[in-house]
Amino acid sequence: MSGARQLHLNAFLMSTGHHEASWRLPESDSFAGTDVAHFQRLARTAERGTFDSIFFADSPVLHGDVGQRPYGTLEPTVLLAAIAAVTERIGLIATASTTYNDPYNLARRFASVDHISGGRAGWNVVTTAGDAAARNFSLRDQPAHALRYERAAEFLDVTRKLWDSWEDDAALGDKDAGIWGDNTRVHPVNHTGTYFSVQGPLDVPRSAQGHPVIVQAGSSEDGKDFAARYAEAVFTAQQTLPDAQRFYADLKQRTAAAGRDPETIKVLPGIVPVIGSTEAEARRLENELDGLIHPEHARRQLAGVLRVSPESLALDAELPEDLPPEDEIEGAKSRYTLIVDLARRERLTVRQLIGRLGGGRGHRTFSGTPEQVADAIQEWFVAGAADGFNIMPPVLPSGLDVFVDHVIPILRDRGLFRREYTGRTLREHYGLPRPANTFATAALSGQTASTPAGSIPAEDFAAQRRELLVSDR
Repeated sequence: MSGARQLHLNAFLMSTGHHEASWRLPESDSFAGTDVAHFQRLARTAERGTFDSIFFADSPVLHGDVGQRPYGTLEPTVLLAAIAAVTERIGLIATASTTYNDPYNLARRFASVDHISGGRAGWNVVTTAGDAAARNFSLRDQPAHALRYERAAEFLDVTRKLWDSWEDDAALGDKDAGIWGDNTRVHPVNHTGTYFSVQGPLDVPRSAQGHPVIVQAGSSEDGKDFAARYAEAVFTAQQTLPDAQRFYADLKQRTAAAGRDPETIKVLPGIVPVIGSTEAEARRLENELDGLIHPEHARRQLAGVLRVSPESLALDAELPEDLPPEDEIEGAKSRYTLIVDLARRERLTVRQLIGRLGGGRGHRTFSGTPEQVADAIQEWFVAGAADGFNIMPPVLPSGLDVFVDHVIPILRDRGLFRREYTGRTLREHYGLPRPANTFATAALSGQTASTPAGSIPAEDFAAQRRELLVSDR
């Protein structure tokens, strides 16, 4: 199947695993969340499986009850730098908020990770819901949903200008002439807008892949419009094939309407694969994990998402009929709707809903053999519901080990996934073009600033740059 469409796989890594009770298993390390060696090992495992990327979620607030599960986390871009040192090919993606950062600092941070890793960085752009985060930044309440996305749009515009503020050939390193760089090819951005005033330029040169890859995870109407304009990969959550197909088609159409090629945005639904050598073994692991959920902790967490009191959620009854409507939710609107729709559609009790959410917080959980997991992935992929998947192992490291050792070979044998890396940057893994520099004044291989640079492989770009530096002398 050489040349056929192939899956993109991201490994979403979370301390002991995505199931909230994973830390209670005898083999789990309860303190893995702050152990760099643990995450370095996971990254090397994912790289052995030729995953496109690994991903770390983040929030500028301590979410949840520390009595429920391990919540101590490391700042993810720092963690990515540590992982870059022990890996060679796998992409490195982390979350950072546009609501509680400034463009210059984040542009610098991700550009630095991109340089450290040789062009493997990606930024999952979030707007951060919840009043608790606001109170860590001298605000009493979170900004309104629409305002957060307005700020995020301007934030991305400024960040991309900063990443472009150095032209590709600005750094000369000409020892003979005593000239390190060309000042005419380093540009202030001089941005003045509604939310930001940024002079620039950035103090980090342009990296091998031009810009870090932009990832987005919101599925509200504002979130989908934002993704269509900016995102190159989208992490999303759907429970059913029809829902996933509708989301996929809608996002691709919005991307085309925004003037972009729909193939330049990769849709990656989350899946929590509970894998056993037999169906019965997989079910036993799933039941063991669900049985370790502390229902009172989980009920309080669910109540927070639904904006109701915990006392209104009787464990052995269905959700109350008088839940707030989505248009009154200023937090994670799409996740709220997904949870309520799941509970209503399957007539789940609160206890049953807690069990369903315990594995992946609303992402699809699938239990079965490696062949059945591969079948589930292939079904959505060929049915126009996904370009790949955000793999969310319920238990780490064992869940990732099993997926790499037993599911990946099946996908490879079916011609659905690569056997080895063909590129070095995250853009090359995703088949994405290298962005043209908006400030460019000189041609590179016959291309002008008004002509997109296209998908120039990193090694070809480096060779062209060396040739240009020689000719400039």
